[in-house]
Amino acid sequence: MSATSISSRWAAWRRASAQLAMAWLVMHMGMAQASLAIEQWTQPSGARVYLVRSVALPMLDLQIDVDAGSRRDPQGQSGLAQAVAQMFDKGVSAHDGHRAMDENQLVEAWADLGAQFRVQATADRLSFQLRTLTRADLLDQAVSLSAHQLAAPAFPQAVWARERERLVAAWQQAQTRPGTLAGRLFAEAVYADHPYGREARPDTWAAIQEADLRAFFERHVRACDARVTLVGNIERAQADALVARLLTGWSSRPCDTLPSVAEVMPLTEARTLAEPFDAAQAQILVGQPGFPRSDPDFLALTVGNHILGGSGFTSRLMQEIRERRGLTYGIYSHFSPGRHAGAFTVSMQTRPDQAQQAVRLIHEEIRRFVVEGPTPQELAEAQQALINGFSLRLDSNRKWLDNVAAMAWNDLPLDYLDTWTAQIAALTTEQVRSAMQRVLQPQRLVTVVVGGREQ
Repeated sequence: MSATSISSRWAAWRRASAQLAMAWLVMHMGMAQASLAIEQWTQPSGARVYLVRSVALPMLDLQIDVDAGSRRDPQGQSGLAQAVAQMFDKGVSAHDGHRAMDENQLVEAWADLGAQFRVQATADRLSFQLRTLTRADLLDQAVSLSAHQLAAPAFPQAVWARERERLVAAWQQAQTRPGTLAGRLFAEAVYADHPYGREARPDTWAAIQEADLRAFFERHVRACDARVTLVGNIERAQADALVARLLTGWSSRPCDTLPSVAEVMPLTEARTLAEPFDAAQAQILVGQPGFPRSDPDFLALTVGNHILGGSGFTSRLMQEIRERRGLTYGIYSHFSPGRHAGAFTVSMQTRPDQAQQAVRLIHEEIRRFVVEGPTPQELAEAQQALINGFSLRLDSNRKWLDNVAAMAWNDLPLDYLDTWTAQIAALTTEQVRSAMQRVLQPQRLVTVVVGGREQ
């Protein structure tokens, strides 16, 4: 049999496989649909509430998100939002008939209830999470304690001084790792002076005092623009009353428009940054600004990244650089979309003497994928993998909370989870290629290599 005949049969087999895979997807899409209804309403305070009633367990998971992430940190005080989050369980002031508690008393109060309350700051939002049983007496006490903590965090100066010392010690330890240096160089090159790229450091923490913590909290944490997500065994009327009670301490705060944050600027040229570092492995980061979560091609870009470097052993980058060349144990790519254009990043480690070869291959693979896009077979396999894994995104109340809170934060339609698999299955190779080509500019990539005594 001739080589041409073999090639033709191979191409025909791949086309048939792609068609069969797509048919299987369409037939089984209904099995992966979201199964719980999402109710949404807006309270008089302006807070937008999202409820998923799940009666399987006598529990409630709740999350409150506000526009108080690190992108709101003032110049020279990077780390302020993170500090507010870190200090939130360090005590509460007396408020509305409730006594003051120090950090130890607060921990004990939560332990007595068997409930959890935590606060987290990301680049875009400050998130308050409560997990509690829905037994009437326990739920009432958990909501009461949460409302007290949300209304009157103490931010004690002495405790902040202690926590600041811990942050500085952790920062100093991190400087001994090549990954820390690589990440800093990459963020500075990709984001320039945008808040997404600013680093909290000892000098910026030193500029933060108790008054700054309190002022940031009172300025940015408001009921009027809160997004509240509840998942659990609770009725709508009960949920509405519960949320109003939690946000009472924020409801009187002014609701003027917060200052806008500048967008991430696109790169105008490629940059390569190489730093020696006495380490066995070179750290490699390649990327550029990506896209905001509001981008209409979000799902096409998600699928494109899955094929390029986001799917583990089946991705193009893994096949080319690990399987064929043996240059690394693992290589991955990802987008980090937020309110602004989060970075597209390819990351890997390799021996320092192999770093330049690995960088060349990464650039070549990105260029090839942007120009050619995925094959029909690659697209079908990516769609199948993503749709098959969709149900795992919603197999617990906590995962429902994460997904619906993301919907709320990004103003996605209420049927987003119901239509997700159909939207993935409907994507074409041209849509994926066009989206990746629009977002990625291979001629303007930032390349960071940290490792090896000499570069």
